[in-house]
Amino acid sequence: MIRVTDSSVWSTLRYDVPASLVVFLVAVPLSLGIAMASGAPLAAGLVAAVVGGIVAGALGGSAVQVSGPAAGLSLVVADLVQTYGWRATCMITLLAGAVQLLLGVFRAARAALAVSPAVVHGMLAGVGVVIALSQLHVVLGGSSQRSALANLIELPGQLAELHGHKIAVGLLTIAVLAVWLRLPRSIKVVPAPLAALLIASLSAWGFGWDVTRIDLSNTFTEWAFPVLPQGDWHMILASVLLVALLAGVESLLCSVAIDTMHSRPRSDLDQELAGQGVANMVTGALGGLPLAGVIVRSTANVQAGARSRASTILHGVWVLVFALGFGWTIRLIPVEALAALLVFIGVQMVNLGHVRKVHGHGEVPVYIVTMAGVVLLGLAEGVLFGLALAALLALRRLTWVTVKTRQEPDGRYHATISGSLTFLGVPRLTQELRAIPAGAPVDLDLDIDFMDNAAFEAIHSWRQDHERLGGTVDIDELHDEWYAMAASGVRMYPAKNPTRPPERWWLPWAHRRNRKAHRVLPLHGTSGQADCQITAGAREFHRRTAPLVRPIFTELARKQQPTHLFITCADSRIVPSLITASGPGDLFTVRNIGNLVPRKDSDTQDDSVGAAIEYATQVLGVHTITVCGHSGCGAMAGLLSGGVKAGSLPAMRRWLRHGNHSLARFIETEGDRLDSGALDTLCRVNVQQQLENLRTYRKVDEQIRAGRLKLVGLYFDIGSARVHMLPPVPSTLCVKT
Repeated sequence: MIRVTDSSVWSTLRYDVPASLVVFLVAVPLSLGIAMASGAPLAAGLVAAVVGGIVAGALGGSAVQVSGPAAGLSLVVADLVQTYGWRATCMITLLAGAVQLLLGVFRAARAALAVSPAVVHGMLAGVGVVIALSQLHVVLGGSSQRSALANLIELPGQLAELHGHKIAVGLLTIAVLAVWLRLPRSIKVVPAPLAALLIASLSAWGFGWDVTRIDLSNTFTEWAFPVLPQGDWHMILASVLLVALLAGVESLLCSVAIDTMHSRPRSDLDQELAGQGVANMVTGALGGLPLAGVIVRSTANVQAGARSRASTILHGVWVLVFALGFGWTIRLIPVEALAALLVFIGVQMVNLGHVRKVHGHGEVPVYIVTMAGVVLLGLAEGVLFGLALAALLALRRLTWVTVKTRQEPDGRYHATISGSLTFLGVPRLTQELRAIPAGAPVDLDLDIDFMDNAAFEAIHSWRQDHERLGGTVDIDELHDEWYAMAASGVRMYPAKNPTRPPERWWLPWAHRRNRKAHRVLPLHGTSGQADCQITAGAREFHRRTAPLVRPIFTELARKQQPTHLFITCADSRIVPSLITASGPGDLFTVRNIGNLVPRKDSDTQDDSVGAAIEYATQVLGVHTITVCGHSGCGAMAGLLSGGVKAGSLPAMRRWLRHGNHSLARFIETEGDRLDSGALDTLCRVNVQQQLENLRTYRKVDEQIRAGRLKLVGLYFDIGSARVHMLPPVPSTLCVKT
């Protein structure tokens, strides 16, 4: 039996119903305001809110996104209404919904996200400016002009002819909106738009102000079934595509943004686009505005605690109940108050947070051009200009090349070429390279993701000339082997070899591509003996890694504060920092043959290990001591052979005596079994025995008993690259695995 608290009914009653009421209170005034800004019947805004809640909420791919009339579409709708009439605009909305449905069915939603966010944010900012300028005239008691530029030109004259009561209502509405956002959350349960309209309406009624009331006399006569638009079918088709794409992109971007605000399942973008398409077909058929996912209502839904799509659907039901039962209350709202709400919304659409985001990616020009184009020319023109500029900037980034050269203290020149090397970057490339003095030794790093033939010829020609004059050029390709492949006659687009691992800092020298193909040695081989690997590695560290880690080591230089003593084998295949994902200063490490810990009472005690244990536990105050063994250990093989494999290594034979207790434990548990798995079994037993040996040190044992120190056993299987936790022997107090 499912408990009541876990049922979907209880979740809906507890979370979704209250959230739906909050969204309903936000949606009603915004829907009326957007309908007014679009030049559409006010009832069309409510129809879109109902359909967006019920249809888009039920069929969409997002659990908490709320759809409805969007301010970003108001300019398009206003232009369509003036060009084709309201009923034809409804048909365009219906057809746009059909286009969205097809795009969703064919899973094209992800392609819509390829639009630069700078274009979308710039478009919304431009729409906000146009809305604010047009409705500001209404707030001042006048009427808005046809274009944003005309509204801006007429604004001084409008300010000169002040209409007292009307301005008072508008300013009161804006003041309430501004103050309401700064009130405590307990008061902000009532949404700011609703509170502003209520206070403005009651004030106008109470003081008897002369304001313009909303006229609903012709609302339902204009609200009728859609008809086919008349005119150039090319322009009609372009209008359908414009509404479909703008509404679709806004909805999908809203879905992606809302997904970051909740922990519910991520949105299915294709389903969301298809659901938006069906909803726009329905709202167009019923005489409503085109709709899209709206960030304001969706954010309010999430913040109110919505858990499922029930909240979105219920908010549409509440809007329907309001429209049918309380629609008459709309007459009480002053037009100036509704216009002031639109001015406030328009100003908020110019979001400085979006400007900061695009600034971090160098896309402010795209944002500004799009916004200016929308304000001065129109929505479609502004978006096209923004897309064109975004494409040009992307092309510029793809063809931009950065060349940096510097002279090292030893006289060598270090040059780094970054970006995509194409023929467009050849002039700058050759200018920088030829500035390097003739005969100088050069380290050339190619940090590139593409190289065409012109760029290769430029670098190769410079290299030949430089070496002919007595210089050396050591080329290191940091990514793909563009230069090496071209120099060896291989095609310029090397196929990726899935069996060849990408180069990383932890690869052995023999496996690094820059030691073979990536490291292109001087052409004539006249530079003398090559550096040994250690020296070359140190040079590489100074060149690449040191600048990155220097701040960390500067801090560590004051004092070492490791938290772990790590005792492991001297085997070259064991890299403690790699298998423990640790960094500088984390591990106090002791390495010896066989990861042995000589017992405190041993006749052949080794003071180096004992000194490390004492220093780690009594001076550094480590929290854990880890003994890490590994598969195929040569020391354990020597123990199993009775010292035979130690051969003529007297020091080795003496050292291996510290492993006799491990061998004895192995014989006690395994008998005389010497099959293929005996060696690795002894390697594991040895780790447990060394943990036991640590307890022979009095200070170590005391700290373990006091709970200040723990012992950990690890076993590294080299062949599978897996680290196993080993259970402690009964007499230890090691951490449990």
